[in-house]
Amino acid sequence: VNNKGYWKKHAAGRNGIPHILERKPKHMRIAVVTGASSGLGSEFIRQINRKESLGEIWVIARRKERLQALQKQVRTKLRILPFDLTDRKSFREISALLAAEKPSVAILVNAAGFGKIGSYQDISLCDCDNMIDLNCRAAVDMTQTVLPYMPRGSRILQVCSTAAFQPFQYLNVYAASKSFLYRYSRALRVELFSRGIKVTAVCPYWIKDTEFIATAQKTGDSSYIRGFPLASREKHIVGMALRDSRIGLPVSTPGIVCTLHRIAAKFIPGELMMGIWELIRHL
Repeated sequence: VNNKGYWKKHAAGRNGIPHILERKPKHMRIAVVTGASSGLGSEFIRQINRKESLGEIWVIARRKERLQALQKQVRTKLRILPFDLTDRKSFREISALLAAEKPSVAILVNAAGFGKIGSYQDISLCDCDNMIDLNCRAAVDMTQTVLPYMPRGSRILQVCSTAAFQPFQYLNVYAASKSFLYRYSRALRVELFSRGIKVTAVCPYWIKDTEFIATAQKTGDSSYIRGFPLASREKHIVGMALRDSRIGLPVSTPGIVCTLHRIAAKFIPGELMMGIWELIRHL
């Protein structure tokens, strides 16, 4: 240090600042939300924007114009990623983007998914395959892709459903796909204990102000489920889900119906639960 030439040659960093005084640049803190163009996905973005301090929110959905319109509703910069998550090439592009930018992912919300109501005769093989692909594989692939960029204290929210708690006739593939995601989330939570990452399975009941019910009924016969009593609203669901994930709950049942359903399904056999559902769906 006494030798000025040595100090100048070996100790000076960029712009003449000594290495010991330099600060390494921090990775940008972001959230990643799938299914971001509508429903719970877009509401998660609005509420994360209000409640979190982030550099960007990476929003993923097929409908680019809806993602662009969403930017007008939030102050946080949105990174528009118009990908179809049923196309595996999308994950190669997302992975390459993460590797190039190396962000710190504070929150991952897997909200992409859809369901179909109807008999096995009414739902096409293509719809069955796409439900499994989007609700199961895409959620796992996104989680696996993002996890290397999640530091201690990060949170993962997997949007499941109260349908995950039992078999449902006339929602058979959808309910089975959500049961898969629910059990994957519960097990992953334990695996990530040592990394300090929280995983919450979000299991809402029917939601009246999203596109889910209208999409699910497009099978040519809406008589399989005649009504959706006590359906919730997306703002309530998302607010409770974010709160539950913040305090580290493994499962979020944001509403009285899904909370009672979860409890009942632990004690009542599946065959009897399907019998009860047979009565409820005709109400």
